[in-house]
Amino acid sequence: MSVTILIIVSMGLMPLLISMWAMRKAEERTRSRLRSAMRRVSARELQRMSTSIDQHYVEGVGYLIGDITCQFNAHSPYIRCAINPSGPCQDCYHYQSREYN
Repeated sequence: MSVTILIIVSMGLMPLLISMWAMRKAEERTRSRLRSAMRRVSARELQRMSTSIDQHYVEGVGYLIGDITCQFNAHSPYIRCAINPSGPCQDCYHYQSREYN
C-alpha cells in the first residue's frame, strides 16, 4: 500500500519537475542569447567609434566628431548633431553653414 502511494505521489510530481527543468533551460538559453547580443552591439559600437574618420581636434575643446562647420554640430566627441546623431555627415541634407560673428 505504501509503495502504491509513493508511485502515485511521484507520478503527480513528475510534470512539475519536468516543467521546472524546461523553464530553467529556457532561461539559461535566453540569458546566453542576451549576453551574446550585448557583446555584438558593444563590439560594433566600439568599432564604429574607433574608426571615426570625421574626428577633429579643436584646441581648447578636444576631439569633436562630425562636420564642425555645420550649425547643428553638437561639439561633442560622442554625438554629431541633434538631427543626425550617428551620422554620417557627408551628403546630409540638414547641413546649414555656421554663421560666425
